[in-house]
Amino acid sequence: MLNKLAIKIIKAYQKNKDIIGSGRCKHYPSCSNYGLECYQKFNFFKATWLTFYRIIRCNPFTKKVYDPVPLTKEEKRLMQMKSEDKK
Repeated sequence: MLNKLAIKIIKAYQKNKDIIGSGRCKHYPSCSNYGLECYQKFNFFKATWLTFYRIIRCNPFTKKVYDPVPLTKEEKRLMQMKSEDKK
């Protein structure tokens, strides 16, 4: 339920960010897209922490960088199984 609320807030921000006057994000995906994906993949507390940590790292002094959302435990397990199958 909290994740759905957070997703609605982020989508409202994205819809109105021209009015708010936000600058360009220094990371790819953008901080708001990163937050959306976090709230879709993780529980509220982990998603909030990851999104908060990402936002504080996004500042004018950082270089543009690709910074994807971390994999879930299930995604890591599936990738490990696939790599073991190829051996």
